[in-house]
Parts: sequence; C-alpha cells; structure tokens
Amino acid sequence: MVTCRKIGGFAVSDYVVFGIMLLMSAVIGVYYAFAGGGQRTREAFLMGGRSMTAFPVALSLTASFMSAVTVLGTPAEIYRFGGMFSLFAISYTLMVVISAEVFLPVFYRLKITSTYEYLEMRFNKQLRLCGTVLFIILTILYTGIVIYAPALALYQVTGIDLWGAVVGTGIVCTFYCTLGGLKAVIWTDVFQAAVMIAGFLSVIIRGVIVQNGFGNIINDAYHGGRLHFWDFNPNPLQRHTFWTIVVGGTFTWLGIYAVNQSQVQRYLSCKNRFQAKLSLYLNLVGLWIILTCAVFCGLVMYSVFKDCDPWTAKCVAASDQLMPYLVLEILQEFPGMTGLFVACAYSGTLSTVSSSINALAAVTVEDLIKPHFVLTEIKFSWISMGMSFFYGFVCIAMAALASVLGGLLQAALTIFGMIGGPLLGLFSLGILFPFVHAMGAFIGLICGFVLTLWIGVGSQIYKPLAIRTLPLTLSVAGCNASSLSTGIYAMASTELPAFKIENTERPILADTLYSLSYLYLSAVGTLITIGVGTVASLLTGGLKQTVDKKLLLTKEDIFCNFSGGKLKQEDKTVLNGTPNNEGTDNPAFNHIEMATDNKNGNDTYL
Repeated sequence: MVTCRKIGGFAVSDYVVFGIMLLMSAVIGVYYAFAGGGQRTREAFLMGGRSMTAFPVALSLTASFMSAVTVLGTPAEIYRFGGMFSLFAISYTLMVVISAEVFLPVFYRLKITSTYEYLEMRFNKQLRLCGTVLFIILTILYTGIVIYAPALALYQVTGIDLWGAVVGTGIVCTFYCTLGGLKAVIWTDVFQAAVMIAGFLSVIIRGVIVQNGFGNIINDAYHGGRLHFWDFNPNPLQRHTFWTIVVGGTFTWLGIYAVNQSQVQRYLSCKNRFQAKLSLYLNLVGLWIILTCAVFCGLVMYSVFKDCDPWTAKCVAASDQLMPYLVLEILQEFPGMTGLFVACAYSGTLSTVSSSINALAAVTVEDLIKPHFVLTEIKFSWISMGMSFFYGFVCIAMAALASVLGGLLQAALTIFGMIGGPLLGLFSLGILFPFVHAMGAFIGLICGFVLTLWIGVGSQIYKPLAIRTLPLTLSVAGCNASSLSTGIYAMASTELPAFKIENTERPILADTLYSLSYLYLSAVGTLITIGVGTVASLLTGGLKQTVDKKLLLTKEDIFCNFSGGKLKQEDKTVLNGTPNNEGTDNPAFNHIEMATDNKNGNDTYL
C-alpha cells in the first residue's frame, strides 16, 4: 500500500554524490580554460579549434538533446499515456539520416561558425538577422524550461529552495562555459551523459528488485494498457499516434539537429566531415539508449504505483513530479542513491544549458558583432566569454517563465515547433531549391511563423479535449484513507492554469486547428514556409537567378558516401570553391590520404 511521503532530506552521502558531479563539471571547465594555451581565439572558444573527434561530440549531442526534460518528462509520459512514446526511436533515425546526408555536407563545406551565416551567403543579411533573432528567442525560452526542471526535482526530493536551485544551475553552467568554451562544454557533456545513464539504471534495477522481476513489470504494463504502441489513426488532431510521432516527431527533431545552432555547432567542430557524420550516427545509438532507459523507468513507475496513483491521491501536484517521487519511494533507504538521481536530472540540465549558452554566444559574436566591428582574435575571444557570462544570467531570469508553461515535455516541444519549424523550412528552401530567392524565402518564413504561432497560442488558450489526448486509467484503489485526504506535500502545480474566458462556449477552431497535435506544429511551419516560399519565388522570377553550387545540396554530396572518395577533382573544386583538401568520407581511404598529405607536407588532420 502506497502512502504519501513527506519531502525527504539529503543525507551526507547524497550531498557527496551530487557534489562530485558539480565539482567534476567545474574542473573540466577550468582545465580547458588553460589546456593547449587556453581560449586565445574566437575559433578555439566557439568551435573547439575544429579539432574534435566523433565519440565525444556524439555523447555531447546526446546529452544536450536529452535534458532534464527527458529525465522527468518521458517516464511520466509513459506512465500516463503508455509506451507509444518509444516510437520516437523511428523519428530519431529519420532525423539523423536527413541531418547527416542533407544539411551537414553543405554546412561543413562552408566552414561556418554560426548556422545563420549560411542565410546571408544564400539570401541576404536581413534573413540572417531574422534567423539569428528567432534562434535567440527560441533558445532562451527553452533553456528557461530546462533550468526549471531539475530545480523541481531538487525541491521534490530535498525540500531545498526552488529558486536557489535555479540560480545554482545557471551559475555552474555559466562558470565552465565562460572559462572553457566549446571543448569544456563537450567534455562535461561526456561526463554528464554517463551520470544520466547511471541515474536511470539505478531506478530500473531497484524497480526490478522491488517488483520481484522484470516479468512482473511487463505484466503490469500489459494489463494496464501501457504496451499499446501501434495506433495508426490518421487523425492529425490525435495527440499521439504512429503518424504524429513518426512524421511530426521527425520534423520537430530536424528543427533541432539539422539547423539549430546548439547542435550544428558541435558536429561542425569535428576535424573532418567523416568524423562529423560519424558523430551523428553514434549519437543515434546514444538517443536509443537514453530513450530505452526513460521508457523502462516509466514502466517501473506504473508497476509501483498501479494501485495508488500519487497524482490522483494528491501526493504530488503535477505529472512532472512523479519521477522524483518514485525515487523517494524505492531508493531513499540507500545512501547516496537519491543524490545520484538528482545528479542525473541536474546533469541533463547542465549539458543542455551549457550548449545553449555557448551557441547563443556564437551567434551573437558571429552574426551581430563581427560584421560591424574589426577586432583582433584575442578581443573576439574575450567578447565571446563575456557573451557566455551574459547569456548565462539571461537564461536564469527566463527560468521563471517555465513555471507557467505547463507540463515540461510538451511545453518544450511546442516551443520548438512554433519557431523551429519555420527556421527548418527557411534552410530547406536555401539548400534544396535553387530557384528560391530572398524575397520568396522571407515571405515563406513570415507565413510559417505566423501560422504556427497562431496555432500554438490557440492551443494553450483552448486545451484539447480528453478524447484527443487519451490519458490511460490511473487507480487509487490501493491508497489508504489518509493519502486521499491529506494536503499536498509537493510544490504548487506546474500545469498551465486555464485562461479566463468570459464565453465558455468553445469556438470552432478550438476543436479543429487549435487541437492539432503539438508534434505537427513543426511540420506545419516547415511545409508552409517551403510551400509559400517556392510559389512566391516562382511568381517573381526566381528561375532566372543563378546560385553558387557550393550553397546547395548536390549529387556529389550524396554519392561521395559510396564512391570511396573517387570524385573527379573538378567536381570537388566546384563544390568547395577551391581545391578540396577535406578528405574522403570513407574511412577505408583515410590512411591513404593521410599518407599522401604527410608526404606533401600537408598537416591537415583527417
């Protein structure tokens, strides 16, 4: 029988585990502040000197992508709505393949630092500025959510001051981002990814022991309807179906991996294009592992709480508090284990926030400062550090907004859909459609952004009906009487309060357009931007323009993966603008090219 637990406190062992994670993150930042001569240039600070290899970059991509929103939100999603969320494994696969084979070749060939440099090369300065501003808004809003999430976990488990934890998160991130630059961010991500997996595994292993075997957990999940994966309902208004997750999810994550500065900046820091592509594919394995762990945690949660739902029993005030409450239930008696879980959630946040701070500094320096000022590299390096420091505290301030954005997981994806979708459409117009010009692209971007903003805001004002979300049954049959009558021990709810509307009658759009699955927001923004942009360009003479081939995806970009690096030299010259010295994407030929380069006195790393 489950009863409501009061907020627990950290034991000394918990503080030790948690403190080690924070200390290691800070030490890595200090090390890279001085290693290799320190961060003396803008490129060294923002791009790691473009010398990174695939493995640490892959773990960094995974850690920054799978934030505390995943640690807290995904298990609660499985608990409430079932295992259909695991279909995102298909979305991740499609997203990685498209990012690696369509967008990466163009960005890597141009050796850009800010993704939005491409928009000026392909279109004009005004569109570059639009992309930069939208990215800054998107990143600050999202970062506010992922700072707030672990603070929620800390409060739930330890009872420490909520906003003290928010400020602490931001300060630690700002410290090592400002000191160590991108290399510090990537290597702290590697450490934090390991901590995240350890935290998940501790819950899974203990849950299996408590429930007397994994078979009982699966049996409970089956009888509770949590193993229903295949819903092929084509209705776009349904929150989660096979189609919304696979199609909508692919567009949503493409907006993050394919064109978002926080992720693109990482794989562009690799020393050659093969390493960059390899980092994306290795990252896919990491995404599968993290998703699997989060899904199993959700199944464990259901098995433990199947007879007494803490949310219905008012032991917690919001679904985002279920995961830390589970830790209290099954791990509190083991020294250091609650500290490990909090370190797990905190690691997710540190990795995501540090990535965001570094990316914000990069786009600010490259897109807003460098074009207007002629300064030395050392001065740009100092300005980059200053921007990291500044954005660290901006993100702390924006964390307050997360308290009114509702459930963390869906709020994060909704924000990405509203802004990330139109930006994905804008870059797709540039890379895939040579006849699209600046005016057509701008018109498409505005139309896509206005429509997704309209739908996103409308969906927050008029919440979809329960028939569209289909939450599964939760029971309180096993709760004792005191559990159902006592006050809420947890913090105030993070669910979005209903807007007060004088007329209680729902308009027609509330149950049609505003009820569109949040995962389709990005797809709508992308497709409207592409559709309007192509039509506007064709109607205004776009076919007459000539675009440099190096700004477009070409057949050579695709075929070079299968040709063993045997492209004609003239093809390589056209694609790069200068004779190619990048090296093949085929690892079987790397040793041949390295030997040739060394023989010719070329120090290029391959």
